[in-house]
Amino acid sequence: MTGAAATASAVTPAAGTTAAVITGIGVAAPNGLGTEAWWAATLRGESGIRPIADYDASAYPTRLVGRISGFDAGEHLPSRLLPQTDRVTRLALAAADWALADAGVTPAELPEYDMSVATSNSTGGFEFTHREIRKLWTQGPQQVSVYESFAWFYAVNTGQISIRHGMRGPSSVLVAEQAGGLDAIGHARRTLRASGALVVAGGVESSLDPWGFVSHLSGGRISQSADPSAAYLPFDVRATGHVPGEGGAILVVEPAAGAARRAAPRVYGSVAGYAATFDPRPGSPRPPGLERAVRAALADAGVSPADVDVVFADAAAIPALDAAEAAAIEAVFGPYGVPVTAPKTLTGRLFGGGPPLDVAAALLAVRDSVLPPTANIERPVPGHRIDLVRGEPRPARVRTALVLARGHGGFNSALVITAPEAAPPSAAGPSREGEGQRP
Repeated sequence: MTGAAATASAVTPAAGTTAAVITGIGVAAPNGLGTEAWWAATLRGESGIRPIADYDASAYPTRLVGRISGFDAGEHLPSRLLPQTDRVTRLALAAADWALADAGVTPAELPEYDMSVATSNSTGGFEFTHREIRKLWTQGPQQVSVYESFAWFYAVNTGQISIRHGMRGPSSVLVAEQAGGLDAIGHARRTLRASGALVVAGGVESSLDPWGFVSHLSGGRISQSADPSAAYLPFDVRATGHVPGEGGAILVVEPAAGAARRAAPRVYGSVAGYAATFDPRPGSPRPPGLERAVRAALADAGVSPADVDVVFADAAAIPALDAAEAAAIEAVFGPYGVPVTAPKTLTGRLFGGGPPLDVAAALLAVRDSVLPPTANIERPVPGHRIDLVRGEPRPARVRTALVLARGHGGFNSALVITAPEAAPPSAAGPSREGEGQRP
């Protein structure tokens, strides 16, 4: 089953199940606004990495970013929200709206304390703060917006989504750089196991204004290539760092039984397993923690390495980090034992927003039976014994996907996504060959 016309299986979980399922996806990415536009661009190999055009970046050692174009917040949000929100929050609010609409959820019809929000963010509202601090320096404190008190805060996306939709259940923000994007989804599942009807979860980042871009550069992991097609090359012998980007994905996560009761339009898949680990301190003889996270997530999902159909890699594009990730994948799955891909080469690394976007890609790979490629990889590192999907999308029946993420400072997270259960004919109509069937 391939193509955008394919649909996810109807909702028919077993009564009383506590599985957490994903019923809505909202995407804001450098290569596409909206889930289907982004997914089509990803399968076409269309990149969102481009030179900075918002300000003069000629003095910087590099000028490439994964920047979203064509987003007019006024077209998506009430005018009253614009003075109090940074670009990152506007993108998050729009993506949350799209996810809820995709899930067929009208928040006003649900108990407010049964709805929660869990997002990841590691940079906060950089552009808003940069502007207001400039006012402080040049015009005095009386000119600084009162909204600066919260618009900069890394928890602001969670707060604004919660306020906009009247979601008063237990909400949170997870801060673990790139790994936090998976932590938010894992925490959503944990929240639902305690109580609640749904969690809006995921992550969106945007910190590409001059102040934010300098902050990225200071970390020493940014590629200085001037060629958009050669700047972000994980698992390639030419890898010299990543390209920072903005955007991410927001997901609607809910109990399978609850999705069935409300007749949700679709279930994309289940959050079957999750685990997080920390690397040992620098200089320790202990190995990095990514392999342990992978094995723990698979055990949590109740699946074996042989069950996994694809791995969405963290793909740092730092040679030592790529080697460590390739070694962890080989240790679990064997040499060339599972297809590995990193579609983020088309967007740049989105920090807390990147892993939720990978989860969205995994869910659509399940839906459409296709693996998105890792773009621009022409010279894979010979010592990395991984089956890297590159060049063109690869047709594949996907029932179980593993998503990996690592955050600066030693954070590791792994999430297992599985295909939705098949619907009986009485609920879903005639079935299609190969759709919604478990092995």
